[in-house]
Amino acid sequence: MQVRVHFLPNDITVEAHPGESLLTVAARGSVSIPTGCLMGSCHACEVEMNGEDVRSCITAIPIGTPEITVHLFSDPSWD
Repeated sequence: MQVRVHFLPNDITVEAHPGESLLTVAARGSVSIPTGCLMGSCHACEVEMNGEDVRSCITAIPIGTPEITVHLFSDPSWD
């Protein structure tokens, strides 16, 4: 089963498989999510996924959800 991942404000939708890393899915859609430590400690890759703040470097696409909306945050210190 594939999951549709809709990235906002970019308005880009990418098909993903459950268990795939959110960062991998974003990269496949040419959606840039800033990263730092890649272990979830620095929170540089924090996004909102279906209303919950998650760190995309340690978050996988969940099973049983046909569509996910991801809101990207902007932090000028990481640009």
